Amino acid sequence: MTPHNEAKIGDIAKTVIMPGDPLRAKYIAENFLENYRLVNKVRGMYAYTGFYKEKEITVMASGMGMPSMGIYSFELFSIYGVENIIRIGSCGAYLPELKLFDIILAKEVFSESNFALTLNNEICHQVSGSQKLNNNIKNTAERLGIKIYEGNTVCTDCFDVYMTDVNKFLKRVPDGFNPCSAEMEAFSLFYVAKMLKKNSACLMSVVDSKYIKEIASPKEREIGLNNMIKLALESC
Repeated sequence: MTPHNEAKIGDIAKTVIMPGDPLRAKYIAENFLENYRLVNKVRGMYAYTGFYKEKEITVMASGMGMPSMGIYSFELFSIYGVENIIRIGSCGAYLPELKLFDIILAKEVFSESNFALTLNNEICHQVSGSQKLNNNIKNTAERLGIKIYEGNTVCTDCFDVYMTDVNKFLKRVPDGFNPCSAEMEAFSLFYVAKMLKKNSACLMSVVDSKYIKEIASPKEREIGLNNMIKLALESC
């Protein structure tokens, strides 16, 4: 056990699906897993281990932001022997063709954060997801007939909607990176996985956009995320 996770060794599966919201983890367990059990509730960060089509899977919340994701992913990889983490979460879209609840698969992530410098004394602001997991997700999406968009994303230290001028931030993104979306956890997940030689991926569902006035309600997000949840589980 750790200060953040009361699960015993063996309670966590080799593959973990990580939504940000603890209630979303609960929703996935109750609606998609069989014979599931609650293995962590410290700080309300629920983790459930059960079976999806005879494959043992853990669904655990990460909380919001890179520090929270960094703690949980590091402990899962280094202490609990997890090999694969697929983040499933929400994002804001930066391309006009992306609509609410479109699914994005992150290829590379850029962040201004000093997460890598603080954790590992490395100046790193751009990191990729695992090609192995990404290829598996793309093949699964094709098999299921689920449309996904693969592209680069930015990972921010604050909710981009609250930025005083998001365009000034975007001008600081490296030339040619061309982000299609913004979220807040993928960089720390990808970096920790790279550092520990593990596999990570990030699936995102669009819940707001600079080109769309509407913002999805919590209930709409829950319903709209089901395709992404199914894709992540089937990819396992």
